[in-house]
Amino acid sequence: MSEPLTIDAPLATRPLPARTFWRRALRHRSFVLGGVLSLLVLASALLSLVWTPWSPYEIDIASKLRPPSAAHWLGTDSFGRDIVSLLLAGARSTIMVGVIAVSIGLTFGVTLGLIASARRGWTEEIIMRFSDFTFAFPAVLSAIMLAAAVGPGMVTSIVAIGIFQIPTLTRLTRGSANAIWAREFVLAARAAGKGRFRITIEHVLPNILSILIVQVTIQFALAILAEAALSYLGLGTQPPQPSWGRMLNDAQTLLFQSPMLAVYPGAAIAIAVLGLNLLGDGLRDLLDPRLARER
Repeated sequence: MSEPLTIDAPLATRPLPARTFWRRALRHRSFVLGGVLSLLVLASALLSLVWTPWSPYEIDIASKLRPPSAAHWLGTDSFGRDIVSLLLAGARSTIMVGVIAVSIGLTFGVTLGLIASARRGWTEEIIMRFSDFTFAFPAVLSAIMLAAAVGPGMVTSIVAIGIFQIPTLTRLTRGSANAIWAREFVLAARAAGKGRFRITIEHVLPNILSILIVQVTIQFALAILAEAALSYLGLGTQPPQPSWGRMLNDAQTLLFQSPMLAVYPGAAIAIAVLGLNLLGDGLRDLLDPRLARER
């Protein structure tokens, strides 16, 4: 006899056992490739905390624009800095900005989305109109306004990207939560006398976590692109702190003389974004119960 359903574990949203999940995950090409690329970027950032071939802050004009060699594996830039060291340290800056910015968007976006879904009425209307207003300010525009007020820098890019993340996550959370509120097990919980806050924490949030996890990987990829764009424009990470966007900015005047200076940071950005997008696509297939049963 099958196990009876409870209001805490609806069949449609019950998570896969860990062993089953990882067995399927290791057979999913998108998930594996995305995970490998993402781990490669993360490992580069962690490695830069303890070791780089050369100091990414050391300028040696006498060694500028050196070709790849045993001493400098990818050569040097126009200031004589080692390219490999800059890429490793740039990964650290990129991931730090992305993690903090996405955390800001996730904290405020999920909270506002859950409140809008639980309270409805004028509370939902105010939150969604605030979301629409915030959505009108892309990361670049927000960074320009913040830079005019407090100056450019890493904090400016973090706040600008974080603000831009909020409306997307608010809309996603509210829409996903509304679907859960209409489910039978939530109606049963309300009939049992549970309050809206308790239902939100115990039933709604756990059942939209898989959707949020997938979206976070996508938002992380967008944050990396935004950080690179802001650094390229001079609004984000400032010298001497290495950044992939700053490397692209420094290379733009040397495209004909040394085009690889632009290729290396561009490839690093592409690998990071591709890895996160593939990882998100794989997680969507693995965490969606309907897709899990089809495979």
